[in-house]
Amino acid sequence: MIINNLLLKLKNRDVDSIKKTQEVLLSMKGKIEVLLDIQAEINIRPGQSNYDIILITTFASLEDLDKYLVHPKHLEVAKFIGSVLDTQASVCYKL
Repeated sequence: MIINNLLLKLKNRDVDSIKKTQEVLLSMKGKIEVLLDIQAEINIRPGQSNYDIILITTFASLEDLDKYLVHPKHLEVAKFIGSVLDTQASVCYKL
């Protein structure tokens, strides 16, 4: 299993913007065959240096992660994220 974690800090950090971003991320659920699991969790301890959302995605292999990255639904979501994103960080690991 491959677990990919993406931390997102948004330009507009109000509750509505964060919730909308979470909904957009979760819109991929069930729409990308290689995406085995997806979570998009909102940080409950906001702060200046903290991130707003963590996206946790699970794949069977690195090859499946690569397929996800070019999938049309992911590209649609990535375009939205690019429009609201201030900064991001990621960690990808194998279980």
